[in-house]
Amino acid sequence: MSTKVRLGIIGLGQQGGLYAKLITEGKVPNMVIGAICDTDPAKKELAASQHPDAPFYDDYIAMLDSGDVDAIVTCVPHFLHPEMGIETLKRNIHALVEKPAGVYTKQVKELNEFAASKPELSFAIMFNQRNNPLYQKLKEIVDSGEIGAIRRTNWIITNWWRPQGYYNSSEWRATWGGEGGGVLVNQAPHQLDLWQWICGVPKSVYSKVAYGFRRDIAVEDEVTAVVDYGNGATGVFVTATHDIVGTDRFEILGDQGKIVVENSKTATVTRLHKPERELSESLDMSDVLKLFMGQMDTEEFYTTEVLEFESAWGAQHAGVLANFAANILDGTPLLAPGSDGINGVRLANAIHLSSWTGREVGLDFDQDEFLTELNKRIAGEGKFPERA
Repeated sequence: MSTKVRLGIIGLGQQGGLYAKLITEGKVPNMVIGAICDTDPAKKELAASQHPDAPFYDDYIAMLDSGDVDAIVTCVPHFLHPEMGIETLKRNIHALVEKPAGVYTKQVKELNEFAASKPELSFAIMFNQRNNPLYQKLKEIVDSGEIGAIRRTNWIITNWWRPQGYYNSSEWRATWGGEGGGVLVNQAPHQLDLWQWICGVPKSVYSKVAYGFRRDIAVEDEVTAVVDYGNGATGVFVTATHDIVGTDRFEILGDQGKIVVENSKTATVTRLHKPERELSESLDMSDVLKLFMGQMDTEEFYTTEVLEFESAWGAQHAGVLANFAANILDGTPLLAPGSDGINGVRLANAIHLSSWTGREVGLDFDQDEFLTELNKRIAGEGKFPERA
């Protein structure tokens, strides 16, 4: 077998251009550009000047049928990821889909089911933050039980500031029919994935969502969601695109410790010597007074460690591409299996559905009810076809 995977890049926009650059610069040593596809004629000239050796196609099916590619990546609007993934896998070509895996669970489920029928093919999703050493370390700490059972999680991720000009840059952006939503489907899918990857999938969600709150758009630009993990543990997720100073703070409280992450760079990990309830029950009133007066040595109860991480720009994307290629070439386990893509889409759908109906929504919600509600909003825009 060849030692390099020939990747077909579908969509030579911002993401597709980044992946082409990473491959051309040798940052993905087990991959070469097999072909480039884009429906925009202007991209043909761009591809010819920057990647002259790569064949160019204006139809992705023609590219898939050309024999030029072993695998593809879908750098196209979110609604297209599932159908392109299925068409690719049908032809026994490996598929890496961009995040999110789709806009609604019904279409992502079809993709997952089809991929499951082709276990010999590699099917992955571009969750590049799973390649971030900070989040890998957090998952290791939580999975090992070092901080005990999770009792509460909070993620405030509001550093997605986008001015109005960003939304005006494209007809499909920030529309129900073109993009399928706002901050939940565009900016925050990585955090929705990491939150569940590290802390587990919740049972239900109740949300308050603002649509066109601080921007002239139809979709959501501010979200507050409360999730229930089903065992007394809860979580809160807050995101927005109108906070110019932005916050990125992620807390995980366990019954034997706590993790606080600031700006996706610094993690403060506190480990209790005993479960919190045992510490609580071991203190008498004189200990409580000492505690209130600041006279107690906290090291009797816990130790604190600060972990600092720096991340080279582009390295996480390159790492996912290299891991995908390694999975194809020698079976190296995937960092982000494509089937995991449904988790973030399902949670985003549940958050939307809760806000549209005003009720708490289980993660096993009725997919047809969600699609009906989404189609009402697409029809209201009058610009795009409804979805099936």
